[in-house]
Amino acid sequence: MPEVNQISTNTSPQEQPSETTARGGSLWRAIGAFLLRRREASVFLIAIVLILVFQFANSNFLTLGSIKTLAEYSAETTIIAVGEVMLLICGEIDLSVGFTFAFAPFIMYFINQQGVPLFLSIIAALLVCAVIGTINGVVTVYFKVPSFIATLGAYFYLNGLTLTISNAFPATPPDTGSFWNGILGNNIYWESFWAILLVVIMQFVLSKTRWGLYTVSSGSNPHGSSEVGISVNAIKIRNFILASMLAGLAGIMAAFRITSIDPTAGGADIMFQAVSGAVIGGTALQGGAGTIIGAFLGTLVLMILKDGLTLVGVSAFAFDIILGVMIVVAMIVNIRLQQLRRAGRA
Repeated sequence: MPEVNQISTNTSPQEQPSETTARGGSLWRAIGAFLLRRREASVFLIAIVLILVFQFANSNFLTLGSIKTLAEYSAETTIIAVGEVMLLICGEIDLSVGFTFAFAPFIMYFINQQGVPLFLSIIAALLVCAVIGTINGVVTVYFKVPSFIATLGAYFYLNGLTLTISNAFPATPPDTGSFWNGILGNNIYWESFWAILLVVIMQFVLSKTRWGLYTVSSGSNPHGSSEVGISVNAIKIRNFILASMLAGLAGIMAAFRITSIDPTAGGADIMFQAVSGAVIGGTALQGGAGTIIGAFLGTLVLMILKDGLTLVGVSAFAFDIILGVMIVVAMIVNIRLQQLRRAGRA
């Protein structure tokens, strides 16, 4: 009996660390599985890490002024990214959103100059954007022109139209008083509010409505979707219209924010930032996968990088290097995650 007691006393301490290790291993496996399933989680962690790094490098990073700057530039890019995500998920892209961004405020301005109330002028400008989106969609789905080419053409003709109707000179947006101007974008809190509201609404649309489910289906399996009665062409055109209208809305808000309608605003920079934010946030360029929240977080990561690198004195050229590397890494991760999901491991 003493020998048995001695054996039991000796083995207990050996079993305890083994159980602790197993629990620790299972915890890390659970965390890893969660990060694989929820792409937004990993992007959120990256954002938190970047915030901590830049705050440690420069204590001014989390000051009110810096946060306002971050929110200011994130809001407009996020609004455009929302529309790009819907297009990317269904297997298309719109390269013209940057110049729709610049074109819409001039349409609003010229209609308002004819005595039309500002609210109706904004609606009219957004309807013009809807026509642009319709043209892009029709050329893509009915004339079978790849969306990259169709919207690249729109990219150039919209830039030309903007410069022509403005004579390449900026204009001043209507003054409706500080309250209404603030609601329209000349107040960072309102601008951020509209951006976040659109993210919430469109995430609900994407995950809980037929429009969203058909968008995912059209991107992941267009032939199968057509066979079960989904109008893939209609879904794509609808998303082209959405992307153009959101780009126009972002442009109008930017005009009120900077109190100037600039014909050279937007362009390739804001378009590529929106697409980059979507890709970094987990949207697959080949279609069939992505989230609006992920695009919002991806855009936030880009803006944190841009603002943080500026504060620590890193050249703007370095931002492009980092952005390029991040896009490539994000695409590699996205492809690998899709392979794991198909294999039933994520």
